[in-house]
Amino acid sequence: MSEQHSKARQLAEIAFTKAQSQFLAKDRAIEEVDTLVHAREEKTLRLRKARLAKDQTDRARVAAALISKRAATA
Repeated sequence: MSEQHSKARQLAEIAFTKAQSQFLAKDRAIEEVDTLVHAREEKTLRLRKARLAKDQTDRARVAAALISKRAATA
């Protein structure tokens, strides 16, 4: 059942397989980069939310300190 192909056909099959392998490797590399970018964006968002929450807490603390200071001097 094995088919014998011409030399040109064999070379074309080899070239196609090589090109297909490179294409699939490129797709895998793009997927890896996309995964890294997505993870970085999620981390940035998480850190931004944490920083904004800390800033809000710090502002509230400063405001409370100023209010208590004014109440103490009044």
